[in-house]
Amino acid sequence: MKLLVLGGTKFLGRATVENALARGHEVTLFNRGETNPELFPEVEGLRGDREGDLTVLEGRSWDAVLDPSGYVPHVVRASAELLADAVEHYVFVSSISVYAEQSGRNTEESHVGEIGDWPVDELVIDDGGGNYGPLKALCEDIVSEVFPGRHSNVCAGLLVGAHDPTGRFTYWPHRLARGGEVLAPAPPERKVQFVDVRDLAGWLLDLAERRVAGTFNATHPGRPWGEVLETAREVSGSDASFTWVPDAFLAEHEVGEWMELPLWLRDPEWVGMHMADVFPAIEAGLSFRPLEETVRETLELAEPTDEAGLSPEREAELLSAWRERA
Repeated sequence: MKLLVLGGTKFLGRATVENALARGHEVTLFNRGETNPELFPEVEGLRGDREGDLTVLEGRSWDAVLDPSGYVPHVVRASAELLADAVEHYVFVSSISVYAEQSGRNTEESHVGEIGDWPVDELVIDDGGGNYGPLKALCEDIVSEVFPGRHSNVCAGLLVGAHDPTGRFTYWPHRLARGGEVLAPAPPERKVQFVDVRDLAGWLLDLAERRVAGTFNATHPGRPWGEVLETAREVSGSDASFTWVPDAFLAEHEVGEWMELPLWLRDPEWVGMHMADVFPAIEAGLSFRPLEETVRETLELAEPTDEAGLSPEREAELLSAWRERA
């Protein structure tokens, strides 16, 4: 397959290109050459800017295009319309953040968020997500309009694993590896959803190869917190112990959801981020590697960040306060 990737050198794009090359596909990268430009010297690299310079794509043709870097409608429209007669299938990476309500289980038929008073021509992120979800929903509409019957809109959940730049899931394997007493959000049987970037990358290629049309939520059906943390402890070989602390205590001490205590959600309006229905994607072939592999690759190929996770001092303070209260 001749594959065009818009981006291709960061996280999901990188994983997809690695997989595509392993399958023997002919890959062309289109990007600005600013992120990891040293990657993939063996493939064709076209330089340009999705914001207005697509000229190097003119007069070319590919079997499929993978778009993991489209966030703003007019940018996605420009690439989609230019490639409409040059590409057989368009795979667009969207997000489960498109749904208007995140308080419960969302299917592909759930209502998506509306742009409202948010700008439509630029991405704005705030503590509530900003216009990220509504913009992704508009981008999906454009891909569906320009490539009717020959597109895949993939609403991805939280991506984790090798080369993860966000530090969210990454915090947990590295924290468990340090050992000692670990603050964990109770109850341990509550489930969290995330998907290994390499599992999603391989499935995106499957969709392109088989020309599978439609919209899909794409993440793991969910794993209990206890399983996630116990697996991280086993893989890292640490002596970590868990202190399971309830939501009420964490909220009382103003622990930040999602980022300060990564993956943790208690707000009733947001708990649905861990409840997406993924049955159609699994029916279409999405599969999952053992959690042990994801944890191992995270430890080896992804570093924690200052933006995600409890600092050792903050964690110690919370554990001390919990012991005093108990």
